[in-house]
Amino acid sequence: MSSNRNYTEKRVGKWYFGGVASAMAACCTHPLDLLKVHLQTQQKADMGLLQMGVKVVRNEGILGLYNGLSASVLRQLTYSLTRFAIYETVKKNVTEPGENLPFYQKVMLAAVAGACGGVVGTPGDMVNVRMQNDMKVAKELRRNYKHAIDGLYRVWSEEGARSLMTGCTMATCRAVFMTVGQLSIYDQVKQILLTTPYFKDNMITHFTSSLTAGAIATAMTQPLDVMKTRMMNAKPGQYKNILACGVDIAKVGPIGFYKGFLPAFVRLGPHTILTFLFFEQIRLHFGEIVRTPIEDEADHHEHHGGH
Repeated sequence: MSSNRNYTEKRVGKWYFGGVASAMAACCTHPLDLLKVHLQTQQKADMGLLQMGVKVVRNEGILGLYNGLSASVLRQLTYSLTRFAIYETVKKNVTEPGENLPFYQKVMLAAVAGACGGVVGTPGDMVNVRMQNDMKVAKELRRNYKHAIDGLYRVWSEEGARSLMTGCTMATCRAVFMTVGQLSIYDQVKQILLTTPYFKDNMITHFTSSLTAGAIATAMTQPLDVMKTRMMNAKPGQYKNILACGVDIAKVGPIGFYKGFLPAFVRLGPHTILTFLFFEQIRLHFGEIVRTPIEDEADHHEHHGGH
């Protein structure tokens, strides 16, 4: 960070950075996401993460773990791109450089951004779940989408345009909680850490903030995630509505809603951490340079680098 007598410079992210960072993170964590979908769609919880991984590799080879990667990337470039773009753009436009929003406003902004991202990302999300789950069903029943775009086209042509929005309510609710858990918590934790003398705008701060955000986001979204996966993967007419799906899961007790919590955190934790690490590195190297006048040295130290 360079500064002269009365100005300090900091780099601010562009609207599409979050989507790019999320897509990069998805490429790293896709196998964990795939195993999470497998664990959630089994009615009897008789397999753990490791056993499921071994089974997939034995049946499909190592590339089986990357089944549906194109859908995963498509989902991030719709869902995450939208939520990051709205969150970052609004935040940048309503605050002066170096200023921070109050926490409740971050939560509200994240909720709106998440809802928009959830709606935009639903078609990619549904194709993602279907492609990942395809290998579990008998060969003659498989959908065999070649890639995400083929999946979208086939759903559109075979099941009608409305089918592309299957599970939209659930995906949108989940996206609201996820975005509040990830973006506003990350933002707030990072802001608090930067007010202490122990943290600077570097990878240690980014890692600590994103680990906290990942844990909170997992706890907030897990019940919705289990229901969303069930709804998207259900046969037509299997569940009348979200409530019917919830009642079915509840038969095994509250633990049913936290099925696959550890694998979900094992996936969402690293995904959240990698997304923010990539995001911050892209911001620090390619972000727009914003110059702010330094009025008070202590105040400047408190605010610098608030993402």
